[in-house]
Amino acid sequence: MPATDTPIGDGLVHAHVLDGAGGAEMLDWDGVERWKPEDGVLWINLDYEGATAQSWLAMRSGIDPVIREALLDQDPRPRVLPIGDALLLIVRAINLNAGAQPEDMVSLRCWIEPRRIITLRHRPVRVARTIASDLARGKGPRNAGDFVADAVTRTIEPVIACVDGIDDEVAHLEVEVLGHHGADLRARLADVRRRAIAVRRFIAPQREALTRLATTALPWLDDHDRARLREAADRQTRTVEELDAARDRAAVTHEEMASRLGELTNTRLYVLSIMTAIFLPLGFLTSLLGVNVGGIPGQHVEWGFWVLCGLFAIAIGVQLLLFRRWKWLGRRP
Repeated sequence: MPATDTPIGDGLVHAHVLDGAGGAEMLDWDGVERWKPEDGVLWINLDYEGATAQSWLAMRSGIDPVIREALLDQDPRPRVLPIGDALLLIVRAINLNAGAQPEDMVSLRCWIEPRRIITLRHRPVRVARTIASDLARGKGPRNAGDFVADAVTRTIEPVIACVDGIDDEVAHLEVEVLGHHGADLRARLADVRRRAIAVRRFIAPQREALTRLATTALPWLDDHDRARLREAADRQTRTVEELDAARDRAAVTHEEMASRLGELTNTRLYVLSIMTAIFLPLGFLTSLLGVNVGGIPGQHVEWGFWVLCGLFAIAIGVQLLLFRRWKWLGRRP
C-alpha cells in the first residue's frame, strides 16, 4: 500500500511493523493494540490533533506525562533527551507542503524505544512520508537506530537546499547592487534577511541537538548509525555557518546599497546647490530691476533687454570661473 499523509484512523497516519530487512507490514488501530515487542519494531505515526491519538497517548502509550507534554508542545524547539534506553527527539524540517513558506518549518516529534517508535506531527512532514515509501519498497530502516539516522539525514537535506538557495539569492543581489540594477533591491534584501533569521531560529538549536545525539550512548545505536549521525551533525553545523555568512553578506550588501543611495543623493543635492549659487545673484538682480518704481536703468531703451541678458551671461561665466578656481566644480561631494 503506498504511503500517504491522510490518516487511516482518528489521528493514526500510518503504523508499520519493521521486518528487519527494510520492509514492513502496515497496521491499523486494532493491529497496534495487538502488537507485541517480539513481533518486530513498531513505528506509529500520529496526527496529535486526532482525539483517538490523544486518548491513546494518554491511556495506552505508557509514555511518561512529562515526555508526553514535551511531544505535544505547540511550538517545540529541536532537542535530544535520552531517558534510559529511550530517546526523545524533536527536529524541525523545511515546510515542503503546497502553498507553504519554507521558513515556516514543521516539527517531527519522536519517542524512540528499542522496539517501538512513536512519531507525531500535525502538518504533513515529508520525512515521515519518504521513510514510509521506502518501507513499502523494501528499502526502509531495519531497526530503531536505522530509523533515527534516516530521519535525521532526510530532515537536514531540505534545510541545506534552502540555505543554499538563500546564499545564491544573496550573491545575485550583490551583483545587482554593484551594477546599479533593480528598483526593489531593498525589499528583496529585507526579505532574504527575514528568511535567514527565521530559518536560523530553528536550525541553530538543531545543530546542538544533533551534535549531542551523535555522542549519545544508546544500546540500539550501532557504530554505523553513530557515524551517519556525526556526518549529519557536521553538515548541519556547516549549514548554520553558511547561513550566518549569507546573513552577514546580506547586511553588508544592504549597507553598500544605502551608501550608494546616500552618495547619489549627495551628488544631486550638490548639483542643486551649485545651480542655486549660480542663479541666486541673478534672481536678486531681476527682483531689484522688477520693482515698480521710477528710475530703473534702461527702462525705455529698446535694446536694454539684450544688454541685460549679455551682462547676465558674463556674470554666469565669471561665477563658473570662480567656482572652478575654488574647485567647486568637477569634484564629488
